[in-house]
Amino acid sequence: MTYIQCLLISIAQGLTEFLPVSSSAHIVIVNALYKFFTHKTLSGDSLEEIFFAIIIHLGTLIAVLLYFKNDIIKIIKDFFSIFKTKNIGNEDQKLSLYIILGTVVTVVFCFPLKDIVEKVMKEPYITSIFLICTGFILFFAEYLSQKNKDNNDNDNLNWKKSALIGFAQGLAIFPGFSRSGLTISTGLMLGLDRVKAAKFSFLLSVPIIIGASLFYPILEIDFAQLQTFNIKALIMGFLVSFIVGYLCIKYFMKFLAKYSLKVFAYYCLCVGIITFILFKFFLMIK
Repeated sequence: MTYIQCLLISIAQGLTEFLPVSSSAHIVIVNALYKFFTHKTLSGDSLEEIFFAIIIHLGTLIAVLLYFKNDIIKIIKDFFSIFKTKNIGNEDQKLSLYIILGTVVTVVFCFPLKDIVEKVMKEPYITSIFLICTGFILFFAEYLSQKNKDNNDNDNLNWKKSALIGFAQGLAIFPGFSRSGLTISTGLMLGLDRVKAAKFSFLLSVPIIIGASLFYPILEIDFAQLQTFNIKALIMGFLVSFIVGYLCIKYFMKFLAKYSLKVFAYYCLCVGIITFILFKFFLMIK
């Protein structure tokens, strides 16, 4: 991989991992456009590109861990306190179990779909369709949120909501379906406010990213080939995705406290329609 390719993809990852616009879609689109304009084939991602995707996800994972470090430490303490007290006495203790439940639901849903997703990633126009769907979901979530904004009795997490948000996260295995977009939207549709839905969405991403970063390389990557990779470019990608991701979380949380998700819905619709037309009818990369 070239430095330019790594820089473009890592910036896309950092900017879009936490915004409800699908980082996987942007990685597919940016990578496809780069390959088209540099006359490279899109027949499949190389082993180095797969490893690079893991590295930049680790960068954004570190950004989440750093930004929410106090919350994560508290969640871990509350989880182990359950075994000490032998009861679930407060909402903080329940939050750790909600994250576990949501993660289990995500894994159960995602695992059988791995081969299908790999085929979809080779067809950028399909990713564009899913991105358009994300836009409509964001609009619908904002509509329901505004309609039910006076109902304050339903503004807490529970087992059912956690499982449904975990299912929504599972859908985001398909590039174009935004993980944060679907999980935050599901939270809004279930009665959570934007900030609470976003916070649970980001915390729920931690075990999934850790799991994917640990188990996928062990199962799929031939580590003997690591010496052929552009290590400096990989390090650069990690740092860029971390810095951009951290800044994105910081300002996105402030944005959500004041504004709706409609601007991201418009963005998903516009980018999805434009890239669908490009990849379906003009840039038919093979």
